Amino acid sequence: MTMHRVGTREQWLAARLELLLKEKELTRRSDAIAQQRQALPWVRIDKEYRFETDNGSALLIDLFKGRSQLLVYHFMFGPEYRAGCPSCSAIADGFNGTVVHLENHDVAFTAVSRAPLVKLQAFKQRMGWSFDWASSSAGDFNGDFSVWFTEDQQREGDIVYNYRREPPAAAITAETVPEGQLRESQAPVALMALMTGTDVATYTRDRPGLSAFVLEDGCVYHTYSSYSRGVDSIWAMYQWLDRAPRGRNEHGIWWRLNDEYGQR
Repeated sequence: MTMHRVGTREQWLAARLELLLKEKELTRRSDAIAQQRQALPWVRIDKEYRFETDNGSALLIDLFKGRSQLLVYHFMFGPEYRAGCPSCSAIADGFNGTVVHLENHDVAFTAVSRAPLVKLQAFKQRMGWSFDWASSSAGDFNGDFSVWFTEDQQREGDIVYNYRREPPAAAITAETVPEGQLRESQAPVALMALMTGTDVATYTRDRPGLSAFVLEDGCVYHTYSSYSRGVDSIWAMYQWLDRAPRGRNEHGIWWRLNDEYGQR
């Protein structure tokens, strides 16, 4: 027998209408926040960032592909990774169907990672993705946009991520989870590191995020960046789970790369 509250259709409708008022309030608040986000001051980009793409070497301005706006997803895939971050990958599973609409609304899109382009291309093929994915390689782009940090920064507490300074990561070591011992009860970060083929310290030097840029009068401006839980709203599966009867119903890291379900 269910432990959840059960009621009549009339009771359900009354409760649903009460919830609807709060949902409408949230929608209006979200609209207001979007307007505030779009009103942020623009910061001109004068540094010459260079990327490797499927079409060869490119500058940041080239990633606009003739459009006036550019959205970048900072995908956790460092040079040492054997596979992309599973969380970033779950988010990226929703990109393909969205990009065509963005591109027809004057918005270009690309993911950017530090791994060599050949690694990104192979993983992209494995996952069945078609969106643009550029390698920032050894350039400053990831560091300047606070999604990659050095070992010294990690050790000395010089990491500022999601607009907050992190304490020194003295406790972060080259901890690994032995192959074949992936268990839900293990530390989430260790599990994620294993899924990418790295240790905890290496895995956590790359971080997720998204950034927005605009091109006006031949100049590129940075307009917005969001990190950590700030990318939840573009993680499509969670928007669906929040509307399912049991919600996110999470106990540890349950998601996998889209071709690995049932393998562990």
